[in-house]
Amino acid sequence: MTVETALRQGAQLLNEGNILAPRLTAEVLLCHALRRDKAFLYAHPEYELRQVEWLHYGRYLHERLRRKPTQYITRTQEFWGRAFRVTPAVLIPRPETEHVIEQALALAPRPRRILDIGCGSGAIAITLACETGSAVWATDISPEALEVAARNNLAHEAGVRLICCDVASALAGASFDLVVSNPPYVPEPEIETLQAEVRDYEPHVALNGGPTGFEIYARVVADAARVLVPGGRLIMELGFKSAGHVTQLLAGQWEETSIGYDYAGIPRVISTRLRST
Repeated sequence: MTVETALRQGAQLLNEGNILAPRLTAEVLLCHALRRDKAFLYAHPEYELRQVEWLHYGRYLHERLRRKPTQYITRTQEFWGRAFRVTPAVLIPRPETEHVIEQALALAPRPRRILDIGCGSGAIAITLACETGSAVWATDISPEALEVAARNNLAHEAGVRLICCDVASALAGASFDLVVSNPPYVPEPEIETLQAEVRDYEPHVALNGGPTGFEIYARVVADAARVLVPGGRLIMELGFKSAGHVTQLLAGQWEETSIGYDYAGIPRVISTRLRST
């Protein structure tokens, strides 16, 4: 089987299986099977797949047809221009989460000490460490997620300190200038309505935001107020229709609260400042 034939047949199978972007997905999976980049596919359409390459490609197509996310098959996802290892132990980093990075990088002066609550793969924490040079800590309740984050941390030489705990429970004292978080925010009753790729493969501990989807925000806000220095900043990703409720959580102890929108005009990030007095 040649590259050209493999791409054509793979894209047809995926299309018949109602997989989005079947041609692009076939390209990604074939690149993974061949351990080559996309340029090779188009420069060498006549290349004959070796048996082991054909077997790997067929297995990847079968996994994708069973709705396993492409990123879990290739074990990688790009975030802020860097490749991050991902496994079913961590949520797949989404492009919209890059708005958290944008908000953090816009702060002046740059924070010296940063905490990422619920770090998963470490995408946010590692990106901020690499982009700012700040000292960064990251927590997660899942030891398996922290194993993935540790591999990414080593690969990018980011120097993030990883801590296994619930929210920020293992940290004491007001010592951080910035807290960031992309917390679980899917209401528990809605998890079963999610698309199969998310519902059946991504970790529920990283999705389940409690009965209403707002519970975890209250805990993050409370812990952030405890570990931030006076005047420190909190930046969180927002779930669907959560902006109003999260804004109410910030009444009184917080100021300069603002909401950032994604490219679809959806409230995506909330940024606020802990009052100094």
